[in-house]
Amino acid sequence: MKVMVALMAVTIFGLLIDGHNCKIVQFIFGDSLSDVGNNKYLSKSLAQASLPWYGIDFGNGLPNGRFSNGRTVADIIGDNMGLSRPPAFLDPSLTEDKILENGVNYASGGGGILNETGGYFIQRFSLYKQIELFEGTQTLIKSKIGAQAAEKFFHEARYVVALGSNDFINNYLMPVYSDSWTYNDQTFIDYIMETLQTQLKLLHSLGARQLMVFGLGPMGCIPLQRVLSTSGDCQDRTNKLALSFNKAGSKLLEDLSSKLPNASYRFGDAYDVVNDVISNPDKYGFSNADTPCCSFGRIRPALTCIPASVLCKDRSKYVFWDEYHPSDGANELIARELIKKFGFSRVDETNGPSPAPAIAPSPEE
Repeated sequence: MKVMVALMAVTIFGLLIDGHNCKIVQFIFGDSLSDVGNNKYLSKSLAQASLPWYGIDFGNGLPNGRFSNGRTVADIIGDNMGLSRPPAFLDPSLTEDKILENGVNYASGGGGILNETGGYFIQRFSLYKQIELFEGTQTLIKSKIGAQAAEKFFHEARYVVALGSNDFINNYLMPVYSDSWTYNDQTFIDYIMETLQTQLKLLHSLGARQLMVFGLGPMGCIPLQRVLSTSGDCQDRTNKLALSFNKAGSKLLEDLSSKLPNASYRFGDAYDVVNDVISNPDKYGFSNADTPCCSFGRIRPALTCIPASVLCKDRSKYVFWDEYHPSDGANELIARELIKKFGFSRVDETNGPSPAPAIAPSPEE
C-alpha cells in the first residue's frame, strides 16, 4: 500500500509539472508602445490611453489601454508565434491560473530603462519596477505549482524588453531633467547601457533564457519631434541617438548571449525599415508619414488623442496614430520585419495568428 501511494504521488506530481509547464507564455516589459492597460489603473498617471479614440480598431472599439488605434508590435509577433496575449499586470482579474495560461505584461506608458525617466507623468513603472513586479509574480507561481515546476515554466517562457525612447524624449532631451546637463550624448548612451546590462542580468538570474530587446526607430521623425522643429523635418540629433542606442544595444545583447548560461538574447532592430516607411510611405501603402491620424485640429502638438480630436478619414493610410505612437498598420509592418529578420517559429502549431482588425469607419463617415 505504501509503495502504491508513493507511486501515485510521484505520478500526480509529474502530471502537475507537465500540466503547468507545457504552455509557453510571454512576459513583456516595456513602455507605451507595449502597454496593454497598466497605466489605466494608475489613477494619477498623466500617460493615459483611456479615452476615445484609442482602441477604435481593436475588439469592441473601446479604449483598452493600448496607445494606438489597434495592436502593439508585441501583440502581432506573439500572435504569429502562437503565444497568448499577456494581460496587464494591474488587471484586477489577473490570477495565478491566468498567468500560467497567458503570461503577464508589465509595460507602462512613460516608463524607461532609467528610474528618473518620465517623472513628470507622476505615475509609471520603470524597468526596475517592472522587474520587481515580475519577482512578485514568481513568488505567486512558486506557491501555486512548486519551485521545480515554476523554474521550468519561467525558463521556457519568452521575454520581451521594449523601452528606451522615453529615456531620450522624456528625459535626456528635456532640460527639466538633470540628465540633460549631467551627460553628453555618448556618456548618456553609456549610462543607459550599463543600467540595461544590470537589468538583463537580473532577468537572467530570475529565469529569463529566451529574450528579445526591441531597438529604437527613427524617433526624431515622430510627429511630436517634427512639430517641435522649426522646419517640420525629422530631428537629426534625435535619430542619431536612436542609431547609437541600437548599435550599443546590439553589441550588449551579443555579449550577454555569449556569456550568460543557456541565454538566447537577441536585439530586434527595425530602424531601417521604419525609416524607409517614413521616407517612402507610398511604397508600403501609406499616404501620410509625418502627421498624426488623431489630432486636435490645427492645435499641435496635442499630446494625446481625446474625444474632441479629429480622426483622419482612412487610418490604414497613416503611419502615426497620435503625436508619439504608430498606427496598427505601421505596427504590423514593424512586427513582420522582425519576424522575417529573426525567423520566429511558432511554439504552438494548433492555432493560426489572429487576423488584423477590420478598420472601423471614422465617426464622421
